[in-house]
Amino acid sequence: MSIFGIVLFLLFGGMAFWLLLFLMGFILPYWITIGAFELMKPKRILDEEE
Repeated sequence: MSIFGIVLFLLFGGMAFWLLLFLMGFILPYWITIGAFELMKPKRILDEEE
């Protein structure tokens, strides 16, 4: 039964590792880029649509 626990531990650890790798490699740069574009967009303070 201890082999089953070790295999589950390695399986969950591997899934967490690949999820973190995906987040750091794709989602984080995407999030930073979208945030930078939002900051560069001109703000409309006095324009009110009627």
